[in-house]
Amino acid sequence: MELIIRNLSKTYSNGVKALDDVSLTIPRGMFGLLGPNGAGKSTLMRSIATLQEADSGRIELGELDVLQNPMEVRKQLGYLPQEFGVYPKISAYDMLDHIAILKGIRQDRKAMVEELLQRVNLWDVRKNALGGFSGGMKQRFGIAQALIGDPQLIIVDEPTAGLDPGERNRFYNLLSEIGEQVIVILSTHIVEDVQELCSQMAIIDRGRVLFAGSPAEALAGVHQRIWTSAVPKNRLQEVAHQWPVISTRMVAGQPVVHVFSDQHPGDGFKSAEADLEDVFFTYIKGFNKPVEA
Repeated sequence: MELIIRNLSKTYSNGVKALDDVSLTIPRGMFGLLGPNGAGKSTLMRSIATLQEADSGRIELGELDVLQNPMEVRKQLGYLPQEFGVYPKISAYDMLDHIAILKGIRQDRKAMVEELLQRVNLWDVRKNALGGFSGGMKQRFGIAQALIGDPQLIIVDEPTAGLDPGERNRFYNLLSEIGEQVIVILSTHIVEDVQELCSQMAIIDRGRVLFAGSPAEALAGVHQRIWTSAVPKNRLQEVAHQWPVISTRMVAGQPVVHVFSDQHPGDGFKSAEADLEDVFFTYIKGFNKPVEA
């Protein structure tokens, strides 16, 4: 099964063009949708999840027309939004059971709820009130509710924001396991999330797809084109005028710049091993031409 998005556009009443002719083909597995805040990621996720209408375009899940059959799509969909509310005084078990009832699950509901709590490693705290859960535990509960009904498409929007490194790694492992069976769309502005998890990805900004393909293909596009140098603070503007600086990081209190160039920038620069963050900035800053797979 594939999710196919064709020529999707959405403009809000205030004139903001959130989606501009977006086309993507998303196969089974983990798919990373990477972009800065305000890029249009959440608008695209809500459109796929049938929570808002697009102005034009098509979305197909297998043979199902998503925009024309929202109720059928929701039966196959699991959605973890960026922010979701829980009743703080209700236990994890009771809340998950209640959500299962709302989703129309009747047969074997008890066994399903128990299996999901074990799968997301919340079985030992199933009787605890959700209000006492850490950020990582709440996200794992969010995944459990998204998995109710055995969905074929799962959407997770900024799932690791605010998680500590240990919780993030546990969440990575859980998502990776889920992605072996179904389509999982991971919408994030955190490059590491995509680098760790996804076999396919897209970069989106200002509602437009700038790149779509595999992380390996993305990295190939900047191979031997990223250069790095420590630069005194009083020379940063000078270097930025001379070369396309894609990022500046502080290392041991000193600025270190990454430059995107086909030629060696000169003294003090050396070739850098590119990562997805370099790819991301070359597209977001307009130094790399948009490429769609």
